[in-house]
Amino acid sequence: MKDNSKPYLDIDKVSETIDAVKKNRGLAKVTFCMHGKSAGGVALESETGAITQNGVADDTRRGQFKLISDEPVPLLGTDLGVSPAEYALKSLASCYTVTLTSMAAAKGIQLDEIEMDLYFDVDLSGFLGIDSSVRNGAQGIRVDVRLKSENTDSEALKILVDSLPSHSPLHDTLANPVSITTRMV
Repeated sequence: MKDNSKPYLDIDKVSETIDAVKKNRGLAKVTFCMHGKSAGGVALESETGAITQNGVADDTRRGQFKLISDEPVPLLGTDLGVSPAEYALKSLASCYTVTLTSMAAAKGIQLDEIEMDLYFDVDLSGFLGIDSSVRNGAQGIRVDVRLKSENTDSEALKILVDSLPSHSPLHDTLANPVSITTRMV
């Protein structure tokens, strides 16, 4: 049973992390890794790899979490798992949750509930080579956020939600160009 007398995230831990990174900026440099292998058709089996922080690899997460992605049958898949678009939405929702929880804790706001509905709007005529003027990726991503807090008014909660685009690392990654290096090894 959760303790409703404190924010879900310990603000002291947030402060300790911030202080540690201020003292050693190398701790801010983190690389996440995933390993993927085809599972037949368009399906992919993935697992977590090492996480590297400050140039030091931590192998304890290697293989700890396994994921499978596929596409629904109408989109050439066999529906063995979540689609890549759904994983993108899951990633954004997860990052929003971390961001909201951290920002709320820093402001002394207890979030009793976080719920989101996310939508990935795509026109497949670009990906399928039917129309070269249509981009292959999403034309838009929409997120509806609902927050509940017994100790905070709706205006303060709205400020948290409005702050997501400028604070969420995944929002930033999806909304702005990022260098992606793809190579044959």
